[in-house]
Amino acid sequence: MPVEKLQFQAETKRLLDLVVNSIYTNKEIFLRELISNASDALDKLRIESLTNTDIASDMEPEIFIAPDAKAKTITISDNGIGMTRDEVIANIGTIAKSGTKDFLDKLRESTAAAAQELIGQFGVGFYSAFIVAEKVELVTRKVGTASAVKWISDGAGEYELEEGDKDSCGTTITLHLKPEFCGEGVEYDFTDVYELERLIKKYSDFVRYPIKMEFEVSGSSEDTPSLEIRTVNSMKPLWTRPKSDITREEYDEFFKQQMHEWEPPQEIFHVKAEGTTEYTALLCIPKHAAPNLYYTDYDAGLQLYSRHVFIMDKCKDFLPDWLRFVKGLVDSPDLPLNISRELLQQSMGVKVIGKALEKNILKQLGKMLRDDRDRYEEFWLEYGKSLKIGVYNAMFDTKTQDALKDLLLFRTSRDGKFSTLAEYVERMPESQTKIFCATGKDAAAIERLPQMELIRERGLEVIYLTDAVDELATNILRTYADKEFQSITRDDFELDDAESQKVKAEVDEIAKTREDLLRDVKDAIGDAVKEVRLTSRLKSGAVCLATTEGPSLIMEKTFASMNNPMFKATLILELNPNHALFSKLERLHAAGKDTPAFRDMCTTLYALALLTEGVMPENPADLVNKVTDLLTK
Repeated sequence: MPVEKLQFQAETKRLLDLVVNSIYTNKEIFLRELISNASDALDKLRIESLTNTDIASDMEPEIFIAPDAKAKTITISDNGIGMTRDEVIANIGTIAKSGTKDFLDKLRESTAAAAQELIGQFGVGFYSAFIVAEKVELVTRKVGTASAVKWISDGAGEYELEEGDKDSCGTTITLHLKPEFCGEGVEYDFTDVYELERLIKKYSDFVRYPIKMEFEVSGSSEDTPSLEIRTVNSMKPLWTRPKSDITREEYDEFFKQQMHEWEPPQEIFHVKAEGTTEYTALLCIPKHAAPNLYYTDYDAGLQLYSRHVFIMDKCKDFLPDWLRFVKGLVDSPDLPLNISRELLQQSMGVKVIGKALEKNILKQLGKMLRDDRDRYEEFWLEYGKSLKIGVYNAMFDTKTQDALKDLLLFRTSRDGKFSTLAEYVERMPESQTKIFCATGKDAAAIERLPQMELIRERGLEVIYLTDAVDELATNILRTYADKEFQSITRDDFELDDAESQKVKAEVDEIAKTREDLLRDVKDAIGDAVKEVRLTSRLKSGAVCLATTEGPSLIMEKTFASMNNPMFKATLILELNPNHALFSKLERLHAAGKDTPAFRDMCTTLYALALLTEGVMPENPADLVNKVTDLLTK
């Protein structure tokens, strides 16, 4: 066959330019693409041989990669199905026989984005060779034929076809590398056998056929080095094996190696789905949370494979951010090998897989909570904050809220141990209509709140909200089992029993006769509080703070300490009319509302109320002086 010079189709030339300059920004991707093509050719030969006994081959299927530093080439060979002359023209001279109006129309938009949408639909992986090669030679022989075809191109617009020389079926591609991709001192040296080994293990370790290379035997002579052929890839994707055949030790070792974990994972999820969207997922929850899990520099995401070929290391599009602690991989034949980030984000398949994985993870966590409480509490200590963040993020997603609320744990005043919301509600006395809770920096701080004295006297239970996100989450939920969350530091908190109602009525009567006093206390304190009033919720305590609708004072201070002053509490100062300090306040008021003694008393009471909340007044030294004066007069 004489040498023929043929032109690429116009759209092929345009796409070649896009491939080299726009689409494949990661230079090393070409190796993954060409290995994937070789694996596909071996697959096709295997399938063809099942129905056509005439093409049976005695050769073991393999992919062979041979770098040559002197010639500045890298060669990728397979003994797969091969191609005829017409197939070479159809598959390489054009874009996988597309020829569709949609393809041409999009390409004429002349944008990289348009071409990215086509990736994976028209088989453009071969053209990635021109990212690193200034010339590409391909020799291929179709199984069952006697002659081979040689294809040569520099990617500039034309290619040559001539008769080739090949002893057996398959395809051999030789890349004549650009100077910046071979030799010493370059960022990428694709003639380095160990660099190629690293890339194969990274991207193609689980290709089902052996990928072989020739290595120099350690300790051999420099003049006459001994060489040996090794299989570089493992060919053992654990996730493709039946779950019943995999031991826990194998899972543990896989995650330690693949996800760079030091310890066996706390929980494992092995999911295989078939149907409209086919995928296999192998996920884990690490034993311990990463130190930077809740910081912006944490690199979350799952590994993405397509037909066992590595596509992306940190794909964030499968799981919501509050499940960022989950590690693992997803392998789906329904996602194209060379899928782009833009296309991935728009893929309905990714969304379907992600929702299914989220549902599966929550289902398994629910089972752990029911069947192995101790292990679930270990999980909660590491990752409970993430689930509460999930509730907050699902502000307008009641379905996700419903899925998460039964997984939440809180410590309570009953015994300091963890309790689910369902367990708390089950313990509530019939007379209690709301779920009592309180915010504080820790359980001890909440126990010191003056409002807790009455709670303890009545034998009631309070949920501790000690994490910064706890109050946010309960505010989003609002109710559980048709019972509202009620903070004991809110201005509308009251007990419904007869004794409490009687005391409240008495205090309300006293308040009617002290309106001038309460107004003058408010004036002395200023805008720090919205209102000053009497309360029936204190026993031995003299004063406390309550908040209206909105964040608690603790939440305000917590976020302010993180340089994020997004919340501002609206405070009410509550006074106990039965306390001796209130009697002294009345006497000082009677002596004059503008006297320094009265005004100092008012601001001191406010400062004491802040201290009971665990909040330091703005001027502690001033408080000490005023308390000293009050004690000595």
